Amino acid sequence: MTITMLPNLITGARIGLSVLVFALLALAPLTGAPKVWIGLATALFVLAALTDFFDGWLARRLDATSRLGAVLDPIADKVALVAAAFGVCALDPSLALWPSALMLMREVFVAGLRESGVKLPVTQLAKWKTTVQLSAYGLAMASQIWPDLRPLGLGTLWLAVVLTLWTGGQYLAGALRALKSS
Repeated sequence: MTITMLPNLITGARIGLSVLVFALLALAPLTGAPKVWIGLATALFVLAALTDFFDGWLARRLDATSRLGAVLDPIADKVALVAAAFGVCALDPSLALWPSALMLMREVFVAGLRESGVKLPVTQLAKWKTTVQLSAYGLAMASQIWPDLRPLGLGTLWLAVVLTLWTGGQYLAGALRALKSS
């Protein structure tokens, strides 16, 4: 293993952490100490979210950007989003069901646009959207332990929905322009 492989290993770790987060959230109601499991899931989710910044920064710093990293990073983002959405919905559907459904539908829609072969470069707003999504789910998880955070978690989830749908509209407009000119 060389140091240049580190960014992709960190991205891979985000995928593994996300699966573990989902498992912990799904198991929490079945255990005698659900707050312990939710707390651990929240801490691991925050760690996973931080890797989203760190892997790209490290890849640029080490001059280790790669095609594999460019493919893995958005996959890791989507796995984290799905794991958090399903996990939080399993715990508290009234908090996260609608925001999660809307965000996940947009993600599938944009993935479909990209599958069509249309080049859709990631926008700066879409990067912020991912940050807000991850923050929202972190707050939603934490609100299961500290109920006073619920309004902030809910508000941040809906802010994430707005950004998610807005960027989805931007990608749709870009795809339509690209298809029209081809």
